[in-house]
Amino acid sequence: MDVLAAVEATDTTPTKSALDDKINEHFAGAVVRKDLVKAVRGNAVVPSYVLEYLLGQYAASDDDATIQAGIDSVRQILATHYVNRNEHMLVKSEIRRKGRHRVIDKVTVTLNEKNDVHEAEFENLQVKGVIIDDVTVKQNPKLLVGGVWCICDIEYFHSDDQRVVPWILGSLKPIQVAGVDIDAYYEARKAFTTEEWIDLLMQSIGLNPEQFNERGKLIALTRLIPFVERNYNVVELGPKGTGKSHTFSEFSPNGILISGGEVTVAKLFVNNASGRIGLVGYWDCVAFDEFAANRRTDQNLVNVMKNYLANKSFSRGTSIYGAEASMAFIGNTTHTVPYMLKNSDLFDELPDAYRDPAWLDRIHHYIPGWEVAPIRSEMFATGYGFVVDYLAEILRAKRSEDFSDKYKDYFTVDNSISTRDQDGIRKTFSGLMKLVHPTGEATDDEVRVLLEFAIEGRKRVKDSILRIDATMRDTPVHFRYTDKGGALHDVVTLEESQYPQLYRRDWDAIREAGGASGGDENTTAVESAPAAPIAAGTSVAVGPTQPADVPLAEGHRDFSAGQKGVSYENLLLPYLRGASKITITDPYIRMPHQGRNLADLLSLLASAKDAADEIDVILVTTEEPKVEFKHNQLLMLKAIKDASDAVGVRLAVRLDDTIHDRRIETDRGWRIDLGKGLDIWQRPSDNPFDFGRNRQEFRLIGSAFTVHFVKIPVGSEG
Repeated sequence: MDVLAAVEATDTTPTKSALDDKINEHFAGAVVRKDLVKAVRGNAVVPSYVLEYLLGQYAASDDDATIQAGIDSVRQILATHYVNRNEHMLVKSEIRRKGRHRVIDKVTVTLNEKNDVHEAEFENLQVKGVIIDDVTVKQNPKLLVGGVWCICDIEYFHSDDQRVVPWILGSLKPIQVAGVDIDAYYEARKAFTTEEWIDLLMQSIGLNPEQFNERGKLIALTRLIPFVERNYNVVELGPKGTGKSHTFSEFSPNGILISGGEVTVAKLFVNNASGRIGLVGYWDCVAFDEFAANRRTDQNLVNVMKNYLANKSFSRGTSIYGAEASMAFIGNTTHTVPYMLKNSDLFDELPDAYRDPAWLDRIHHYIPGWEVAPIRSEMFATGYGFVVDYLAEILRAKRSEDFSDKYKDYFTVDNSISTRDQDGIRKTFSGLMKLVHPTGEATDDEVRVLLEFAIEGRKRVKDSILRIDATMRDTPVHFRYTDKGGALHDVVTLEESQYPQLYRRDWDAIREAGGASGGDENTTAVESAPAAPIAAGTSVAVGPTQPADVPLAEGHRDFSAGQKGVSYENLLLPYLRGASKITITDPYIRMPHQGRNLADLLSLLASAKDAADEIDVILVTTEEPKVEFKHNQLLMLKAIKDASDAVGVRLAVRLDDTIHDRRIETDRGWRIDLGKGLDIWQRPSDNPFDFGRNRQEFRLIGSAFTVHFVKIPVGSEG
C-alpha cells in the first residue's frame, strides 16, 4: 500500500527553502520536487519510482514554468500509455487499431520449456505468451523473478494459426536511469553539512525532515541500509500506520516487497525441479511484509534461510550458490513495549519457528518501529530530493564498498562483544556511513552518533535472545566502546532507559526461582533504578509520581527522543508541591500547543493544592515577533489566565524579549533548569482519540534534553 496516498491534495506551491536552492544548484537534473508525485499519480497504480523516473525526464527543475509543463507532459504520458487494469480491453483494441502502441506496464518473463522460448506477461494489459528475445532477458534478469516496470512498444498481427499469439514485442525499456556519475555525487556532497545532507536524504525518500528529530531521521535512513549494504539482515516491528513497508515498496527498482505468507524455498532461493534461482539471486533487497502475521511456517524454509543469513549462500543438491541480497522483515506489533518486556521479549510477535535463537542471532539490527509516529499529511516532503531511481543506483554502486572499519580511528568496541554481535554493529555502521558520509570522511562526533546507533540496534537483538535462550547467558556481554582517551561509554537502548525495572534481568535470581526462560510469563523483572530521589550527577528513567514525603535531591534527568512515560506530574510536580509562589521562564509560549502545555501545568498545580489555598505564578516569556500572530498570542495568554485565576492559581504574565533560559523557580527553594522548556513532546497523531492528546505520558519525546534540579535559598525565586 502506498502511504503517500494519504497526503491531502494542495493547490499551493511550496515555498523553496535555502536547502532546496542548494540542492538544485549542485544536483540539477537529478532532483525533483517530491510533492509532484501526488500531483501526477491520478489513478495510476504504480510505484513512486516509476512516476519519479518520468518526472525526472520532464520536470527535474526549480523553474515553475518548466515544472508545470513537465507535470502536464507526465500526465499526458500516463493518460496515453499507462495501462489501467480496468481498461485493458480498450488498450488492446487500440493496439489492434493502430498496429503498434506504447504501454507502461509491469512485465514478467517465464521460460516455455516445451517450445524453448522466453515469454512475456503484461500484468495490467493481461496479455501473456508474448515472445521476448533471449538477449533482452539476459540484459534484464529481474524480468524472470518478480517482474519489472517497463516502457514497451507492442504490435498486433493476427494469424490464422490459433497457436500463434497475435501480440509482438517491438521494444522494451526498463524504467531505470541509464547511469550515474559517482564522482560528481561525491564532489557535490562536500557542499552540504551533515545535517543538510541527512535532510536531503529524508526528502529523497519522501519525508519532511522538519517533522522528525535526529533519532527519527536515523531510524528512517536505517531502512535504506539493505539497498547499500550486501547481505544485511534487519527486522522492524511496530504499530500499524507508521510507513514501515513504504521504503521497500516505493523507493527502489532494486528491491522487492513480498507478503510473508507467499515465501517458499523455491521462490526465495532455488527451485530444485527446474534449477531456477529465486529472488535472492537477482534483487538487492528482499523485504517480507506482514512477516509477524504469518503463523504458518515451513521449517525447511527456516533452516535454509538461517544458513543464508549467516553464510550468504544456499544449496541445491550438492551445489552451493552464493547471493548478495539483503533481507528486511517487517511486521506489526499488537502489544506495547512494556507488555512485551514484562511477559516475553521484543520478538514476541514473530512466528514461533522464527523465534529460534539461532535464527534471530543472524539479525544485524532491530529497528524500533514503536518509536515512529503514525503517518500524518505534514510528514511528507514538499521540498526537493533525489529522483529515487538516481539515488537507488548510487546506493547500488556503493554496495561493493566496505566502511565497517571507519570507526576504528576513533573508537574501539568492547572485547566482550562476540564476533556475530560485532558483525551486526559493523554492517549497520558501514551502511549508515555510506549513506551519510559517502566518501568515508567524518569527524569523531559524527562517527560516534552512527556507532552508538548501530550498537543499540544489535543490543536490542541480543538482549531479546537472552530472554529466550538461557544457554547464551553464561558469557556476559557489555555493549560499550572506548574512545581514544581510554574512557568507556556504555550504550543502552531507549526502552532500557525508559523501563529499567522491566528491561533488566537478574538471571541468577530467575534460575533460583525455577524460571528457565526469560520469556516465561512468570519471570520476574528486577527493578534496577529507583524513581526517586535522584542521585547527584546521575541519570535515571522517570518512574511513578513521588509521594509528597519522599526527600528530594539535587541532580539531573536525561531524556531521549522517542521516549514515553514522561509527564509534568512525574517530572515537575514533586519539586513544585507546596510552593505558594512559582516563576516560570520560557521564551516560547506562542503557539497553541505551547499554550496547552502551560495550561496543563497550571491545572496540575490546581489539582495538587488544597482547595482553600492560592498559588501565585509568574510567567516570563517573549512576545511573538510576527505582527499577524501577536494578537493571537495575547488572546491565548489572557484565556489561560482567566481559566487559571478561576481555580486559585493566579497567573501574571511578563513579556521580556531578552530572556533565553528556560527554568522554573519556587519559594520552596528549588530551581528546575529546563533544557527544552515546557515544549518537550512530539505532536500527537491526527487521531482525535489519541490518548496522547489528554495524557502526557502517552506522548513521544520530541528531541533529547536534560533537566537539572538545583537547590536555591528559600524565597529567592523570581
